[in-house]
Amino acid sequence: MAEEPKQAGLTDDHVRALAIESGATEQQIRDIASLIGFDRASILREARLLSHDLRPKL
Repeated sequence: MAEEPKQAGLTDDHVRALAIESGATEQQIRDIASLIGFDRASILREARLLSHDLRPKL
């Protein structure tokens, strides 16, 4: 049998680490990666902006 090709993208561990670092949810990290790709700095930038926008205003 042939091996399945390794899927490109973020592992669950990477998604979790990015979520913790940025304050976004894991699903938001996956959504961002699907839109802009797998560049860590770009994902963090967008996730931080998103999590900042979702914070309650005082």
